[in-house]
Amino acid sequence: MSDRYARIFLLSHMRAFTSLAGHILGSHPQINGYYEMHLSYENASALGRQLDMYRASDALKPDSRYLFDKLLHNDFVLQPARLGLADSKILIALAEPERTIQSMVHLFAQKPDPDLYASPVEAARYYVERVQALAGFSQAAPQRYFYFDAGLWQRAPAQLLSRLADWLELDSPLSERYETFSHTGKAGKGDSSPRIHGGRIDTGRVDYSHINIPGDALRAAQAAYRICRTRLIADATDSITL
Repeated sequence: MSDRYARIFLLSHMRAFTSLAGHILGSHPQINGYYEMHLSYENASALGRQLDMYRASDALKPDSRYLFDKLLHNDFVLQPARLGLADSKILIALAEPERTIQSMVHLFAQKPDPDLYASPVEAARYYVERVQALAGFSQAAPQRYFYFDAGLWQRAPAQLLSRLADWLELDSPLSERYETFSHTGKAGKGDSSPRIHGGRIDTGRVDYSHINIPGDALRAAQAAYRICRTRLIADATDSITL
């Protein structure tokens, strides 16, 4: 099968509602893909690997246009100029640091084996390094991209969905309801909590007040967020913010 698909790439970080984003986008009839494939996109061969990986567990939709993937870690890079794509859409999103770091600690502390990101200091370090890398991506090789604040998924979903549908040039609106798929809720494929099975945007907030982030680590994350968010918005082709 020839690869006739354009691409959507969401660049963000862990615990920024990216599983929700993937499921909402992946439920649209023009978009295939919803989970993190853990691929680097450094040349055109990566596109073939992406297509094969998706087709191994999910069927391509008839008359669909896009393949979606999200990149949340600095181990996986995106170099759009080397992919030879005639059409791709890049989305970049950041979430505010304190709740993001607390959410990471909450998630990884539940794993049966000790995990690096169960430590607030290590979770904060990941956050700082990731948002800095995203800002670096926007400046090292300027690309057309759409920036949005991840908090909009809960605080203004209708406005966000409308703007995303416009940016992606979709033939029909994006919905606050979504399907579940073969990898939904699986460890290593995104959000593994029961909430992702709900099938619609959940605007309820989890209480993480019991998770304390050391002051130095939190201040470093807050500073990185302010600086990098400002750069990402300034360099964006279009954006929507809180």
